[in-house]
Amino acid sequence: MLAASNQLLWSMIGLLLTMGGTFLEASVTTLPWSWSQHGIQTFSLGISYQIGGVLLVGCLGGKNAGALSQIAYLVMGLTLLPVFSDGGGIGYIKLLQFGYLLGFIPGAWICGLIAFKARPKLETLAFSCFCGLFTVHLCGIIYLSLGYFLQWKGTEAQSLLQAILKYSWYALPGQFIVLCSVTVVAFILRHLMFY
Repeated sequence: MLAASNQLLWSMIGLLLTMGGTFLEASVTTLPWSWSQHGIQTFSLGISYQIGGVLLVGCLGGKNAGALSQIAYLVMGLTLLPVFSDGGGIGYIKLLQFGYLLGFIPGAWICGLIAFKARPKLETLAFSCFCGLFTVHLCGIIYLSLGYFLQWKGTEAQSLLQAILKYSWYALPGQFIVLCSVTVVAFILRHLMFY
C-alpha cells in the first residue's frame, strides 16, 4: 500500500511540475566568472521547462507515476483547464503539436522504466531521460505525419519537413540542456532520498 501512495504522490508532483513548466521559459545564465564584468545575464533556450517536468517525474517516481501524471495532464488540458501552452480543450487534438503532448505518456513511462533498472548514476539517468525525450519526439513526428495525411488545419501553411523542423529539430538543443539539468537534479534527489 505504501508503494501505491508513493506513486500517487509522485504522480501529483509530476502533474504540477508539467503544468508549471509549461508556462516557465527555460533560460541559461552567463558563466559565473564573467558576472563581475557584465553582471548576470540570462538567455532564453526557446522552450519551456515542460519536458523537464515530464522527465523528472519519470526519474524520481518511476514508470507508473510518470505515465499517470501525464495522463492526468492530458485529461485536464482536454476537458477542464487551459494547461497547454496554447490553451486547451478537446479541439487541441487536431493541432499538429498535440502528438508531442501525447508522447509525454510513453516518454515518462520509458524514462521511469529505465531510470529504475539500475542504481541511480548520472549515465543511467541521462540515458533514461534521452530515451524518454526520443519517445516524445517519435510520437510527435508520427502524429505530425498523420495530420498531414489527413490534411488537418495548419498543414497547408507549411510542409511536413518544416513542421518537423519547427516542433522537433529547433527545440532539441534547448531540450538537451534541460535534459542535463534534470539528470543532475534527479541524481542528487535520488541520493538524498536513498533510493
